[in-house]
Amino acid sequence: MASKVGSSPTIVDVAEQAGVSIKTVSRVLNKEAGVQDKTREQVLKVVAELKYRPKLAARSMGGGRSFLIGLLYYDPSAAFVGGVQQGATLRCRESGYHLVVESLHNDAPDIYNQVDRMVSALRPDGMILTPPLCDNPKVLQALRDNETPFVLLSPGQEPADQFSVRMDDELAAEEVTNLLISLGHERIGFIRGAPDQAASELRYRGFVRAMQAHDLTVEESLVWEGDFTFPSGVEGAHKLLSRSVRPTAVFASNDDMALGVLAAAQRLGLNVPADLSIAGFDDSSAASLVWPPLTTVRQPTHEMASVAVEMLITAKGNDAEAATPQSSHRVLPHQLLVRDSSRALHPSAHPHPAPKKV
Repeated sequence: MASKVGSSPTIVDVAEQAGVSIKTVSRVLNKEAGVQDKTREQVLKVVAELKYRPKLAARSMGGGRSFLIGLLYYDPSAAFVGGVQQGATLRCRESGYHLVVESLHNDAPDIYNQVDRMVSALRPDGMILTPPLCDNPKVLQALRDNETPFVLLSPGQEPADQFSVRMDDELAAEEVTNLLISLGHERIGFIRGAPDQAASELRYRGFVRAMQAHDLTVEESLVWEGDFTFPSGVEGAHKLLSRSVRPTAVFASNDDMALGVLAAAQRLGLNVPADLSIAGFDDSSAASLVWPPLTTVRQPTHEMASVAVEMLITAKGNDAEAATPQSSHRVLPHQLLVRDSSRALHPSAHPHPAPKKV
């Protein structure tokens, strides 16, 4: 029985023409097991012939799925959130899912109720949580109470019973610091990230570990508390570079702050990298567009988000019980990108007096 002229084909039309039940069509469209290959091929053939485009409501009949995955964020760094959103969107699209992106203030007093209302209304198949929401106990409890699977991106802790995806922030920061030290820099300034994000402490630890491994002193006066924003990078740079003996290099905990350091250095009349080497973290789109382009760490945000989506789809397919510690907690590789914002320190350039204010 064909659909009415001028109307879009329905799942009923597909089932009737393929000679199977509606539930079987739904299972095929959801790529579920338990359908014979011959039957699956017949259903897909009819779907192609009718040019059938399944609706979410119809697709959810087979397995109780909503085909929605949520992404919760509260992060002043657009580079990180943008990368995660792009990676999650592409992976969702490949699997026939839709991504719903919501911003929450991490300090909101009613954050539990916000998450509870959101999940109750959307009934997503899972949620992806970015820092610092991934470490917010109220957010986690709201999702647990709603029995909603979730994946933590770059969490401060990795609960044994939860999915998580991250990179090794501490190791990456250590590699950046080692690079600067190998270029002859010993007096290195460091700008920390937002205090409510675990990555801030991890990257600082990596910096300290590298300095101590080379018997170099970490001077408190050369460590500035930033918040992952461009203005905090500018402010931190002015403080560090105005010291009587300024650092020869500055390592900022993300690219937004590193760009702030670059802007401040240029305002002070410093040549980068001749007078000051700068390194960031993230490999944001701007990092390779400015001059000089930033030495930085490429954080695998796209890949992390893609893996998170895959974890949620697998969990919804009732394979969560088979997950192993290795599959539940993934650590993805990063890449150190050495660009023109850093170079070897000229022997005559140390120590550096503070530049004159302009």
